[in-house]
Amino acid sequence: MISADALIALVSDYNPKTNKRLIKLAYSFGEQMHRGQFRHSGEPYFMHPVAVAAILTKQQLDDATIITALLHDTIEDTKANYSSLVNTFGEDIAQLVDGVTKLTNLQLSSVETKQAENFRKLFIAMSKDMRVILVKLGDRLHNMRTIRSMRAHKQLQKARETMDIFAPLAGRMGMQWMREELEDLAFKVLNPEGRSSIIRRFITMQRDTGDVIERITGDMRYELEKADIVAEVFGRAKKPYAIWRKMKEKDQSFSRLSDIYGFRVITESEEDTYRALGAIHQRWRAVPGRFKDYISQPKTNGYRSIHTTVSGRDGKRVEVQIRTRQMHDVAESGVAAHWSYRDGVRSQNPFAVDPAKWIAQLTEQFDGEDNHQDFLEAVKLEMYSDQVFCFTPKGEVVKLPRGATPIDFAYAIHTRIGNACVGAKVDGMRVPLWTRVKNGQSVEIITAEGQIPQTTWLEIATTGKAKTAIRKSMREADRERFITLGRELARSAFGHVRKKVTDKALEAATKQLRLGSVDEVLARLGSAELTGREVVQSIYPDLIPQAGKVVDVRRAVIGLSSGQSFQRAICCEPLPGERIIGITFRGKGVIVHAIDCARLTEYEHQPGRWLDLHWHDGSHPAVYGATLELTIGNDTGVLGRICTLIGETKANIADLEFKDRKPDFFRLLIHLELRDAKHLHSLMAALQAESDVAAIKRYRNPTPTVGQAAVS
Repeated sequence: MISADALIALVSDYNPKTNKRLIKLAYSFGEQMHRGQFRHSGEPYFMHPVAVAAILTKQQLDDATIITALLHDTIEDTKANYSSLVNTFGEDIAQLVDGVTKLTNLQLSSVETKQAENFRKLFIAMSKDMRVILVKLGDRLHNMRTIRSMRAHKQLQKARETMDIFAPLAGRMGMQWMREELEDLAFKVLNPEGRSSIIRRFITMQRDTGDVIERITGDMRYELEKADIVAEVFGRAKKPYAIWRKMKEKDQSFSRLSDIYGFRVITESEEDTYRALGAIHQRWRAVPGRFKDYISQPKTNGYRSIHTTVSGRDGKRVEVQIRTRQMHDVAESGVAAHWSYRDGVRSQNPFAVDPAKWIAQLTEQFDGEDNHQDFLEAVKLEMYSDQVFCFTPKGEVVKLPRGATPIDFAYAIHTRIGNACVGAKVDGMRVPLWTRVKNGQSVEIITAEGQIPQTTWLEIATTGKAKTAIRKSMREADRERFITLGRELARSAFGHVRKKVTDKALEAATKQLRLGSVDEVLARLGSAELTGREVVQSIYPDLIPQAGKVVDVRRAVIGLSSGQSFQRAICCEPLPGERIIGITFRGKGVIVHAIDCARLTEYEHQPGRWLDLHWHDGSHPAVYGATLELTIGNDTGVLGRICTLIGETKANIADLEFKDRKPDFFRLLIHLELRDAKHLHSLMAALQAESDVAAIKRYRNPTPTVGQAAVS
């Protein structure tokens, strides 16, 4: 683990004016808070925040970001809280740490929903302070570097999440080096055989052809010196995942793939970049359609560079990037360049983009899309896309992803133009709407009154904005018909599980699916955007636990000393899956409380009795007590139906306690035995959908005697 002095030295290298005292204080604070915590590898947990801070020093970031990295897990995983961070480090750092914590604490049921909500939360966090995302990316990078210590299923989950979300996000932010490393680390987990195969072929090719990179680099340096251009030249083979993606995109084998090498030319001035381009094109033949000038038309994240592909030695295609030193700094740091330091002062790089403006442009593209799956699709399309630049008839530039069509162009101008589109002209020639536009082309959209988007447009459009607008327009046009059809489909779907499709059940489904209204649920059901099964499962989910070894009740909690026993506090009845804290009692072992239990305030001044605990991952038996307070109708058979429903969800009723009895309603406490917090929330969702249930909430008793507990 890097020491505090070594970390300060890394920061001082690029910022001699760094606040050494504050960084050392953050190091000591974090080390103390995480004392006694260990990673899956057995190493002290605090080595992780330190490693994240070290990663961020390579981006030459400010003190606040480095300190946030050291403290980013303290609110979530230790007894530290927001107030203590404010008192010790100030409001700015406390807000950053809190932002990272909120970003991490996201728990949703489906994979699609989780990813989509992750993106939404990322955008919200970025809009407040993008340094939160920089810390999160550093956190993810170190977790991926040490992923082998995790369990196999966790490795796959983290790798997929990294490939789908964090790698493209790093790329979109301009941090290409981080994107490539994240992709490669995820690829190593998701397809180790494919990665090993590509590496083996590289080794074989180098043995057969020699060091191609060194030869081409030497040739480029010679041509630049001959043209009297001062520049640095670097070359490298592309990462295994980048090659794998090209093989899939082009449906080619490794032996037929040509552009597997990339070269970078760093010049002293913008003028020299174009001179270097001329020298390279004079020496090697340029590949048609593979030239992009991001200097005259920069990307939204501030990236500037000239990209060209040429046929090098032995006819091998190589990609060449040409940029100035300042452009290179932004290309390496991306949006993070806004906070970077050079020679002890904040970098005044003229190409560094304002993060607030950048995120505003990014989020604007996805406004209006409330369907999780569609939102996720739209974001992924934008994240992975490269850009082309087209012109309106008036000469205005429109940026589009590679492969975009005139439909995408129309919607990029305005949704109204897109909806009314009937045709297009490219460079004055009438073209089909499925034509792929190219760099530098002039596009004119032909509109007609009364035109509405066609279903086939969804296959033609490539941008998330266009697809979102098309779906929205189609939903509105057929909304009434879809609502009627959706109601019939809902009745049939609920009937299959012997349930009635009541208004209350549909309202519960609306809440669980996070849609605006019952009509919206029915419309999406009628348009096949939702299935009847999905609607039913949102309130009557399949609660059979996942296959696998059931966690031993006696060893359900992690963080106890050898021989130490535990009991669950009856005041808060914590369930597996909820954050917990242990309080030690002489002669009673450890009493486990939920993190938000009101009784924990009694032990604020006794930190020595606090233990940081976690529940074991895996399937737990249905033996953990929890209590629900229900208000139900006083009618024949109501209580019986409620008890039957509880039984159907595989929960056990331990006791019934009637608190109030009126002519028209009962208020009672139902003491249950459940598997975990997810089991509880699913049961509550199912009960809420019942028309005879007027109110439901989890009941916790805040007034038991000190130290009183229920045996787990």
